[in-house]
Amino acid sequence: MERPELSIAIEQAPDEVVLHLAGEIDVLTVANLSAIVNETLADPPARIVLDMAGVTFCDSQGLGTLVVLSRKAQHARTVLALTNVGEFLMRVLDITGLRSALMISSVS
Repeated sequence: MERPELSIAIEQAPDEVVLHLAGEIDVLTVANLSAIVNETLADPPARIVLDMAGVTFCDSQGLGTLVVLSRKAQHARTVLALTNVGEFLMRVLDITGLRSALMISSVS
């Protein structure tokens, strides 16, 4: 069964790193996302932005990973923010109560 992947384009600026995500954040793709964010946290910028504009799906594993990465960023004294969060994902965050656990920016 063919499944969409998660592509991650990295855009670096002096004080922030933007990860443009496209595809599905699920049990099959969270390891790659975690590895890239963890690598970024090795020399943390002031802000890491996850641009969710291209995200088509996020399962419970994906949601949990976003929360874990947010906490790791806090420990590294940086901010992990989600931007361009779609209506479906915002609804899932509200239903699960995770919206308050994540920083969501309205603009990138």
